[in-house]
Amino acid sequence: MSRIGEIERRTQNRIVGLFQDTLSYEYLGDWHDRSDNSNIEKHYLKQYLIRQGYGEPEIKKAVAALTRAAGNQVQSLYDINKEVYSLLRYGVKVSMGAGENY
Repeated sequence: MSRIGEIERRTQNRIVGLFQDTLSYEYLGDWHDRSDNSNIEKHYLKQYLIRQGYGEPEIKKAVAALTRAAGNQVQSLYDINKEVYSLLRYGVKVSMGAGENY
């Protein structure tokens, strides 16, 4: 591993420790070599949304909107990250039918 890679790995290990020890997050491991790796873990996202009381139709539309925003290859990386953060922070507006409220 190059010197830059070693420094980056040590930094990542410190951040993982912060999230695990201080913030009580569950560490799922290093998935960079995993098949079907994605920046959006749909299974975990769906489980979370179900626990929050959302129904299957709302979950499908919200996950699709988030996946579409994250997979956008037209915008700059900055704009893509800004849109994804906005969806995560403020929620995805999902209407279940024409003329229905979000």
